[in-house]
Amino acid sequence: MTLYFDKTTEAISHFIGLFAIALEEIRLRDAYEEFKALQKAQDEPPELPSVPVTVKAPYELKDFDPGISYRPAEPDLVELNPRLYPGLRPPEIQISREADGIDARELDSRHGWAASSSAGTPELHIDPPGSTAVYASQQIWLSDNDAVSLGGHGLRFDPQLDNTALMNGLVEAARQISPIGAEEIPGSPEEIAAFVTTVARELDAFSAESDGQEDTVVVKSDTLEGTFVNGEVVEDAPRLEDYLPPPEETPEDKPATSNHASGNFKADEGHVSIEASVELEAGGNTLVNSVQLTSNWLQSHVLAVAGDHVELNAIVQINVLCDNDLLSPALNGWTLEPGKPTEAFNIAMFKHLDPDPGDAEQAGPGGFPAVWAVTEIKGDLLVMNWFEQFTFMTDEDTAILASAGATASIITGNNTAINNVSLAELGHYYDLIFIGGNVYDANIIQQLNILLDNDLVGAVEGFGTSGKGSASTDGNLLWNEAGIVEAGGATSVKPMPKSYLDAFGDLASGKKSLPDDVLQDGAFAGMSGLKVLYISGDLINLNYVKQTNILGDSDTVALAMNKLAAHPEADWTVSTGSNALVNYAGIVDVDAGGTIYTGGQAYSDEILIQAELIKTEPYLGGQDPDALVNEAVAFLGEDMMAPDPGPQPPDHAPPAIDTANADPMHSMLA
Repeated sequence: MTLYFDKTTEAISHFIGLFAIALEEIRLRDAYEEFKALQKAQDEPPELPSVPVTVKAPYELKDFDPGISYRPAEPDLVELNPRLYPGLRPPEIQISREADGIDARELDSRHGWAASSSAGTPELHIDPPGSTAVYASQQIWLSDNDAVSLGGHGLRFDPQLDNTALMNGLVEAARQISPIGAEEIPGSPEEIAAFVTTVARELDAFSAESDGQEDTVVVKSDTLEGTFVNGEVVEDAPRLEDYLPPPEETPEDKPATSNHASGNFKADEGHVSIEASVELEAGGNTLVNSVQLTSNWLQSHVLAVAGDHVELNAIVQINVLCDNDLLSPALNGWTLEPGKPTEAFNIAMFKHLDPDPGDAEQAGPGGFPAVWAVTEIKGDLLVMNWFEQFTFMTDEDTAILASAGATASIITGNNTAINNVSLAELGHYYDLIFIGGNVYDANIIQQLNILLDNDLVGAVEGFGTSGKGSASTDGNLLWNEAGIVEAGGATSVKPMPKSYLDAFGDLASGKKSLPDDVLQDGAFAGMSGLKVLYISGDLINLNYVKQTNILGDSDTVALAMNKLAAHPEADWTVSTGSNALVNYAGIVDVDAGGTIYTGGQAYSDEILIQAELIKTEPYLGGQDPDALVNEAVAFLGEDMMAPDPGPQPPDHAPPAIDTANADPMHSMLA
């Protein structure tokens, strides 16, 4: 009997059969892979290759390297175009459409000005600028007076030296040299104006009194131009990086460690040799004060001053140094050359940038503005930046050292103190500014470095060496660098035209109108309208920077022998100098007017004072350092085999500055 299926049933039957065949194939493949894996696991693994390696590992003790090397960056005094200073945006002007008959098509799309029409005149509004005042005082006080006892010498060292009187003398000498007294910080516009005039009188008096005085250079004129180094005009100023100690260099082309070593080493053969040496670094301190200021708060094409225009740019730089050292006669076989002698630099730069008249855009026929907007400030406008940076550090170390037959490295100095300010004031731009009172524009920089580095290196009786020895007590650096870049200023002051005097009368009576002669001033050629600022009082702009570094680094070192094993073969390296005192100050001041008209007196003075005071009196009266050291040494007793308890503090407190009689912060630097 034959069964026939319909097409649907037959299709289903064929599908079930094909599915069963595919399932069997999957099962067979799974079993085959398991079989092959089991078969491969029974094979024996091959033997690993054996390569003989010989190793040579020399012992080498590296010096301590913290990997920190500070290099202060010099201030970047950028030459700028006061019309195109980056980030400076003119004040926005809003036009009131209250007046009828003003056609929007009459607006100048480029400048946002509305031309006058027969139906009326648009009312223009701009916001007045505000005053700005920045007072900053940065102070660092550090006392790092260390006492070190090393090497089993069995001695106690009590030098009984007090440097208070010496430091107070240096502070007082610096105060006597400084032409600017200890004025209080001015807090009101009246006090700031009085401060500017007082400093101008003090500088004039100092200039007259110090004429021909040794070690003091005074350069005074209406305008100064150029770079001055220690009183001499130079083309290129020295660079700080050429006088600081170079950083330790790591060769980039150092060959990579090879993966093939040769040599043989067997236990109980050979020994590791350790170099007997003593290294003392008691100096190497770095003090840095840095200020970079850009003052561009208020600008205009024309500045009209009803009263006086007073401008003062002054740089005062003083270096005071006392570096008289005493070295033991027992060191006559040592290398005593310091490498670099102590150097002092006073570097000042004055530069003037004339406003560029080629920035004005050319308009259509006529080329002069037909409309204006006036905003008023009732009272004074103040732009004040007052920076004081002060660093006082003592690093007067006391050490008695002997070689114990090992490598010893002692660092009691290498302190770093940094004060830094960087400020850019970018404010408002106008076409015309009227000042109903006076203008006081002053940039004053004071820089002072004081270093006391009288070192004593003496030898205890019986001290002697056959190894290499070097001693450096010099190599200090005192660095003052300042620059004032003035855009505009005294070179552009002219007498007041009658048309501007008439405009002052209108503005003082409340009328916001400008005579036609003012609108047709050549400085406004090519403009569609004028943005005008009227200040009924004074315009006061003072940038003041005062930087002071004071360092006491008078170290006392006694050299002795180890009582158990003398180790005369030890190498010695003693360094007590190499300090760096650095002051940087740079001011870029954009004057409020490209052209300045004054109805009163125009006073302009620029002055540079550079002074250097080096104390050369013999330290301790030129006594024998070995005698001084032996007087300060006391034997601890007969038990020299007792373990060394480590450094012991001195019996007396470290000497301190007599703040009651000569406080360096208040009597001279306030």
